[in-house]
Parts: sequence; structure tokens; C-alpha cells
Amino acid sequence: MEIVHTPVLLNECLNYLSPIGEPFEDDAFMIDSTLGEGGHSYAFLSKFPNLKIIGLDADKNIQQKAKIRLAPFGERMKFFNGWFNDFYENYDLSQRRPDLILFDLGISVYHYEQSGRGFSFRYDEKLDMRLNTAEGETAADIVNTKGEEELANLIYLYSDEKMSRRIAKAIVNARNLGKITSSKALSDIIWDAVPSNYRYAQIHPATRTFQALRIAVNNELSHLPKALHCAFNVLKDGGKMGVITFHSLEDRIVKNYFRNLGKSCVCPSEQAICSCGGSPCAEILTRKPVEPTQDEIKINSPSRSAKLRVVRKIKDATKAHLVAIE
Repeated sequence: MEIVHTPVLLNECLNYLSPIGEPFEDDAFMIDSTLGEGGHSYAFLSKFPNLKIIGLDADKNIQQKAKIRLAPFGERMKFFNGWFNDFYENYDLSQRRPDLILFDLGISVYHYEQSGRGFSFRYDEKLDMRLNTAEGETAADIVNTKGEEELANLIYLYSDEKMSRRIAKAIVNARNLGKITSSKALSDIIWDAVPSNYRYAQIHPATRTFQALRIAVNNELSHLPKALHCAFNVLKDGGKMGVITFHSLEDRIVKNYFRNLGKSCVCPSEQAICSCGGSPCAEILTRKPVEPTQDEIKINSPSRSAKLRVVRKIKDATKAHLVAIE
């Protein structure tokens, strides 16, 4: 079986999320919230021979690849096909709570190279971009139905694309001549829409627009705050939760939530009596985000924007901790 994705910050994850020592038992339990091809889980299971893991993924195709890869670990590895926000929101707290939780919010290289769903502007594929192809609107739905202003705002909000209005106008003009259904067609529209000097910048001019569409299609940012909150409250007291992000919008959400978990109080200043517990819910183990070394970036270029943040749980968080990051 061909593996195309290299897990980022792997050694750092194994170090910060190690289940060795207090308060962990020998058979620690971990949830890999974004299993992908199973790279992180494979490393954890290999290094910690008594560890058990449940791997979550919304994409049943990539999860099948992970099942084959992780089969040698037998009953130590379990699988859940679905969105991590649904999993944590509906977690049965009468069951064993995890000692460790990991989120890797990056999109697997598999989706760009092998899924055939139009994640990459380098290929001529159906413009879909859904991780779960059984539900939701596609990228083609968005580019063919959204108004010009709404499309421009979406592209700018989710990617900081400074040519967003120009790109949105070109998309609307192009779709008046026929529906935009392929990744190559969209890429060509964007290429023609931007100034010549922008076409030959450090990154392809379609990069940010494709990122914005992928985020919108999969509701990546809207689900994240509540998913983090539910996951943290599922975590066992004394357990650790780590999150790897790849762009500033994700990282801001994680940073602010973790920062609030470390505060003694997150109640509004005008509130006379504290209702959030009056003591920290977590110890922040990474005061600054952990970033890849230059050696890792040379070997695995997609890691260049990765940031890892980790907390250790003291007690459950309240709704105030969640509201404070919105």
C-alpha cells in the first residue's frame, strides 16, 4: 500500500503527548481525532506498546487505507468514521475517558494527490473538495451559486487573499458562460484574473482561493471551537490534548481557547460574581507554539506552517470558556 502523507511534528507529538509517568496507567488510551493515513497513530502505537487508540476520520476512503496500515496492531487500534465534532459532542461519559487527544488539522496529501476531488489546482478533477462525499455542498456548488460579494468575502475571510474581489468577479463572469465544474477550469479563471506579476509570485495564485473553498465546504472553522471544548471535557483529568494547526485562523482559535483554559477566571468584567469556577482548567505546556525544525521543512515542505499547542487538563471547562473565544 502506498503512503503519500508524512505526519508533521511527529517527534514533538511523541514527546509532548507521551503517556509515560504520572498520572497515566500502563494501558493509556488515546484518541487520534484526525486519523488520515494513520501516520501519527502508527508512531504512537509503535513507541508505546501498551497504548490503545481510537482513530476518527470523516473520509471513509482514507480511513480504509489507515485500517490496512494499522492492522498489525490488532485490537489496540479502533476506528470511527465521522466528524470529530459529532464524536466528542456525543461521547458517552460512562465509558473510559481518553488520557490523550490529538488533532492534526491539516489536510492529508492523499486528498491532494489521490482523492480525485479537486483539492489541488494542479489536476483536472471534479470540483468537489468534500471530505465526506455523502453530505454537504461541493466547491462547485459554492462557485456557481454564491453572489459576487459573498464569494469575495468568503475567499478573503478564509485565506487573506488580497485579490479576492478581482477573483470573485472573474468567477461570476465565467460562470455566466457555463457552469464551473473542474479544478483546472477554476484555476485557469483565477490565473487569468490576477495581474501578471502576481501569477509568478512564490505561490500559485489559486492557492489561497482553493484553501478558502476547502475550509468553507467542510465547515472547518465553524466546527472547531465547539469541537475543542467538547474534546477537552471528554479528556480525563490529568490528560493531555495537543492540536496542530496550519493557518492563522485555526491557530487563533486554538490559542485563544487554550489561553482561556489557563486563566483563573473568564467571566465578563462587568459580572459581579464568578460563575466559571475561579481557577484554571488547564496547564498550558507550550507557552509558544512548537514549530517544525528546518530539517523537517526540508524533508516535508507542507510542515512549514505547522504549529503544535498542548495543554494538560486540570478540570472540566465551562460554557464561559467557549463563549470567550467567539
